[in-house]
Amino acid sequence: MPRCLARVRLPRWCLAADWPQQGAQPALADVNIGQGRITAITPSGAIPPGAWNLEGAPVLPGLVDAHTHLDKAFTLRRMSAVKPGLLGAIEAMMADRQGWTADDVHERASKALAWAYDAGVVHVRTHVDWWEPQATPLAWGVLNSLASEWAGRITLERVSLSPLTMYAGREGARALAKQVSGSGAGARLGGFVHTVNWDARALRHLFEAAQQFDLDVDLHCDEELNPAALGLASTARLLGEIGYGGRVVCGHVCALAAQPAAQALATLDAVARAPITLITLPITNLLLQDAQTARTPRLRGITLVKEARARGIPLLIASDNVQDPFCPVGSFDPVEALAAGVLAAQLDQPFDVWSESLCRADWLQREPGPSPLRVGDCADLVIFDRSDVHGWPSRGQSRVVLRGGTVVAGRVPAAVSFFQDQGQAP
Repeated sequence: MPRCLARVRLPRWCLAADWPQQGAQPALADVNIGQGRITAITPSGAIPPGAWNLEGAPVLPGLVDAHTHLDKAFTLRRMSAVKPGLLGAIEAMMADRQGWTADDVHERASKALAWAYDAGVVHVRTHVDWWEPQATPLAWGVLNSLASEWAGRITLERVSLSPLTMYAGREGARALAKQVSGSGAGARLGGFVHTVNWDARALRHLFEAAQQFDLDVDLHCDEELNPAALGLASTARLLGEIGYGGRVVCGHVCALAAQPAAQALATLDAVARAPITLITLPITNLLLQDAQTARTPRLRGITLVKEARARGIPLLIASDNVQDPFCPVGSFDPVEALAAGVLAAQLDQPFDVWSESLCRADWLQREPGPSPLRVGDCADLVIFDRSDVHGWPSRGQSRVVLRGGTVVAGRVPAAVSFFQDQGQAP
């Protein structure tokens, strides 16, 4: 028997242009589910018997956490004091990773994936430290195994996070790309691009190697407030010069906010012409940028998200680090990251506009596709049953998560017959 989620509030970005209005708001929707898939999305009418009347509660498709560090998660509890700022966090992490074991990484990353699953996340991309050119990191293999363990529940992609210096030699860059290419599905070539290791030739070698081995690229790019940072602008230029055919994701790009407006906007114009997706990490960047002991930070550290979106650049919002030396808080819930971004970047209409940046896994791929939440899609839905569109993401931690139309987290009211033959999550 088809099931109906009645009177739900869907975001404007996934509704048809001719969707009816109720005053200034889109009309509420009825979402029908059959055999685990969405069978119809229509403006709300008479509530069918047995439907779950959500009375305008916001609903999103399954979430995407597009930039995480599962290998580092939950390590903070075993560390002593960490120096402020990005470089201090790197120093603490380098010391801790000397004691990592496969069991340790597996336990911490499994906990992270379980938290993400409960939050409604269906797609995770994790960066994995890869600092030795001749050896595959222990965590790389562990996370490849976890990708298999979680298949069907979460799509897990891996990015090799290497300092730009590892690409200084063309042959070394090719050797690293070959290792990544041969290490299983879901692998991406990555790098840490910063003024402390800036090398224009190394960046070219990285993209040439990625092109040779048909790899997509994901960079930690300009994670600083130095207006002299060149990573993003150089990336946009290089992609055109070499005719790169993959997708490049650039995370952080904080330096845009510190550069003169004309320079930053010219860079974004170039990015808009390139196969580049940007990712902003509000929580970690608020904590790490402009960080000094006993001094209140003056700068926010978030990139130019409004200007990027205005240019049609794919932009995602993600968790980044969770309970490690880079960030003591977090829960692998991208809605939490968006909530920080709403305040830091003064984002209007977080549900109708900016929630799209939590749901577009296709923006990580070479050919972005149609928006999710369409008839025929798997019924992977996140129901914010105690929130409303005006205050969301406030009260957004309370939610019901559906996978294939089945409740896997949260609870449906006992009076609702919608899921009586499916059971509920405890």
